Amino acid sequence: MTERMVPKGFQGNYWGPAATLARKDGQLPQISLTAPMQRWDEWGRKHLRSGDVVFRMGDARVAKGWFPMSRFLANASNSKFSHTGVVVVEDGEPVVYDTSRWSVARQPFCVWILDNVGNFGVKRLRPEYRDQIPQVVDYCHDVFAKQVPFDYELGLDDKALYCIELTEKAFRHAGLKLSDPIRLGDMERAGEFPIQMMGIAGASKWALDKPLSFEQEVYFPGNERHGIWSSPKLQVVVAPTFTPGYPFMADHGVPKIVSNN
Repeated sequence: MTERMVPKGFQGNYWGPAATLARKDGQLPQISLTAPMQRWDEWGRKHLRSGDVVFRMGDARVAKGWFPMSRFLANASNSKFSHTGVVVVEDGEPVVYDTSRWSVARQPFCVWILDNVGNFGVKRLRPEYRDQIPQVVDYCHDVFAKQVPFDYELGLDDKALYCIELTEKAFRHAGLKLSDPIRLGDMERAGEFPIQMMGIAGASKWALDKPLSFEQEVYFPGNERHGIWSSPKLQVVVAPTFTPGYPFMADHGVPKIVSNN
């Protein structure tokens, strides 16, 4: 959905530093808020804080759009989510630092939520860790300014980042490990999808310089037992709630706040 917002002919990361500055200076059009976006903007301004981790179900696809990679990884890892981002409140507006297929992105929360096609959730550092939030924010600003590229190979090094990796490393930069990576072959429900697992491993041999393997360790949004969602350093603000921002005109209301402390 958010890619449909990119003006025709625009090249590069529409949610990167150059485009963000161009919108601010009037060289690119300001983002026009629909009624659903306006409601999400108001909700985010009221409830989200810097350092919050937002979770959603994405709809990234491969094989020319035929294979729903986001939903597959969520299902195979037994998670209600496929995607995470870090909230930073800037000039009173909650924005989400995330990754796009180009590089690190910065989107207003009311834009970021449009790409949700299923469950949405929010977690927040427990009070005893919140003095580390400025370092989390510094990491997000740094990789955004450097435009670290998207990590198609899902590696653990720092030369490229995928969304959950960015979230995990932002907190590790502040000395807060949220989760450990797990092997692709050890995903909780991997055994239920043998054909898809073999297909991904096979396809990556010609699509990537470093093919994916079942031994490869990857960060996941997770559930109550593994991944970022399971971190004891985080507390629930919004439990997993079916609140899609997509299709664009859908109106599913807003999620219930578990705790806003």
